[in-house]
Amino acid sequence: MTPYHDTLENLNRHMPLKEKLMAAHESMRQQFPFIARLAVTLYDPQSKILKTYLHSDENQEQLENYQELIENSPSLKALLDKGIPRVINNLVTFSKGEDDQTRRIARQGYKASYTLPMFNDGDFFGFLFFNSTEKDVFTEATLRQMDIYGHMIALMVINELSTIKALTAAIKTTNQLTHCRDPETGSHLDRMSRYSRLIASSIAKKHQLDDEYIEHVFMFSSLHDIGKIAIPDEVLLKPGVLSDEEIIIMRTHARRGREMIDDLVNNFELHNIKHIDILRNIAEYHHEAVNGSGYPDGRVQNDIPLEARIVAVADVFDALTSRRPYKQAWDNQKAIAALKELAGEKLDEDCVNALVNNLDEIEKIQQLFIENSYG
Repeated sequence: MTPYHDTLENLNRHMPLKEKLMAAHESMRQQFPFIARLAVTLYDPQSKILKTYLHSDENQEQLENYQELIENSPSLKALLDKGIPRVINNLVTFSKGEDDQTRRIARQGYKASYTLPMFNDGDFFGFLFFNSTEKDVFTEATLRQMDIYGHMIALMVINELSTIKALTAAIKTTNQLTHCRDPETGSHLDRMSRYSRLIASSIAKKHQLDDEYIEHVFMFSSLHDIGKIAIPDEVLLKPGVLSDEEIIIMRTHARRGREMIDDLVNNFELHNIKHIDILRNIAEYHHEAVNGSGYPDGRVQNDIPLEARIVAVADVFDALTSRRPYKQAWDNQKAIAALKELAGEKLDEDCVNALVNNLDEIEKIQQLFIENSYG
């Protein structure tokens, strides 16, 4: 028997996706030492935005926290349209090219790049980048071998995203089965999840947030009110002002949301989802206030998880600027003024500033996800 060491044995272990990406990179470097970095970007088909997600180099913060409309990256858009990869064997010629992402990679000193579109059952969901410290290294023979790694990594990403989608689908199904109708549906969740991502991206440098954290805040923020499934219709759908007793009942949705998430994770065996605590914290603490007047625990300032503080601002802003059965929509300026008054009292000041200082992005989100009759 000849002893043999499996260079990819780490992928058999339970570990976060980023660590698996780094393990795959380390294995690749044994065969292709010029591969200095692997990076994954994700595509949001609703907003048509391409955004950074994961990379294998801990020291490349300059290439994080980036997003752009794919229409503004013509060469990447062409790859999507044709469904084919791209080889750039000399990035120097692209250092002043048409794509900002390509220019950014070239400015980091990489000499060559291989870009592989990723698909799941025919649906495009992102790009995988192989960045090299040497030029003219991506020969046809090399690419044939690298494609095997590329599709393996794509499958790992698909598995991670599919698990999160399974959790989201389980929550939506539970909601439908209980016939519970939350009036804050429709475009509200599309907008507030993207407000949450906008806030997280804007404070990323100060709070040292990586792209993986930001993306999970985006994916989980729309599930903040899942605990309302447990609220009786006569309370949840009451058109008038709630009584003190009804307010107490309504406030139980925060704790119930956390309990429901724990049940779903256990029942659907979704323990492999990294950052599941982000979802738990969003559901349980998005009604806490920085001055301690919120619920369920009356937490203050940094005792409230950052992801909950982010979602609280996004949720309040969209509630103010949306039409409801009991109110008309406020214009952005009036809502921004209200947020500024709440900053440092009810809402996190950094999160408020991050949102209100990006009015152009707010308006883009509002135009893309226009208010409808359901909220």
